Amino acid sequence: MLTIAVKMLLGDRAKYLGLIFGVTFATLLMAQQVSIFVGLLSRTASAVYSVQEADIWVMDQRVQYVEEVEPMRDIELTNVRSVPGIAWAVPFYKGVSTIRMPDGKTQQVQLLGVDDVSLIGGCTKMILGDPRAIQKPQSAIMDVNGFTFTWPGKELELGRVMELNDSRLVLSGICDSNPTFLTFPIIYTSYNTALELTPPTRKKLPFILVKAQEGIAPEDLTKRITEETGLQALTQEEFAWRSINYILTRTGIPINFGITIMLGIIIGAAITAQTFYIFVVENLKQFGAMKAIGVTNGQLLKMVLTQAGIVGVTGYGLGVGLTAFFFTSMEDNPAFKGFVLHWQVVGGTAVVITFIILFSILFSLRKVFKLDPAIVFRG
Repeated sequence: MLTIAVKMLLGDRAKYLGLIFGVTFATLLMAQQVSIFVGLLSRTASAVYSVQEADIWVMDQRVQYVEEVEPMRDIELTNVRSVPGIAWAVPFYKGVSTIRMPDGKTQQVQLLGVDDVSLIGGCTKMILGDPRAIQKPQSAIMDVNGFTFTWPGKELELGRVMELNDSRLVLSGICDSNPTFLTFPIIYTSYNTALELTPPTRKKLPFILVKAQEGIAPEDLTKRITEETGLQALTQEEFAWRSINYILTRTGIPINFGITIMLGIIIGAAITAQTFYIFVVENLKQFGAMKAIGVTNGQLLKMVLTQAGIVGVTGYGLGVGLTAFFFTSMEDNPAFKGFVLHWQVVGGTAVVITFIILFSILFSLRKVFKLDPAIVFRG
């Protein structure tokens, strides 16, 4: 019986291809858009996760996410270091500035200032140069995507000169850093150099990176820091998720992606359900003939489920394959760096496609179960 079901499905090529197209389209749209959405959210927290050495981030109480900077007094670094249970605490500068090249062109950049001695918070995946090059005066390291964006078509090279707030800055290294939510090039300097490059203000310390002593839980230490200093202290995971939740609640990104994903589900379900229903209706005489010779509803159910399974597996496989091909073909594009097809997305899409297939055969199954075998003898 299952062989007959397969022959019935493949016999009508137009409807078979229509069913495959509906499932493939729904799979492609959902998997691609969800993967891009997850990639954007991961970029939101990448600035936090990139600093692997620190357990805790300390900041002003008004800071809501990593891209929001509320400078603190320099004395707060000493206050934090005096809290029991801290192995070390170092300053970390993060801000947005503008560089000017010798030809007069300008470019906004993310300026990161790391501890002058330990270099905690800096980029360690070097392509050219040494990570300790920023310990020299007027030296900086730029991420490779930022270099390509700032000097398009130019080969990677060191020694390029930039101007930042009327100060000279020499490119002494190029690194491969994780992309952030902001698409500006990333420039790493020492913390003191960052202070010299930025306009003079009363407060300049954006963040303090803290490492807990061995045996002390970071969650307990954050409470102690907050109680003794009045500052906001969050673990790496807490700060990362706070940044993600800020984007989820304060921007239209989730709504826009949600609408696109829902359209993929609705359109895929509509195409699949309608085509499958027409396919079953046009084969009612064949199903009626089977019932007339004693085929039970249970056997007919297996036949329809077999047909739906073939359509689902084929369409889903094509959709996931096209999605994987898209991300593979775009992996060298700096704008898509970090965007990948996660296995969780693959699994979640499979579940949704299964529900679409089951929903699609509900209407057709009712027709089959209520079918009068005498239909085969009618004109």
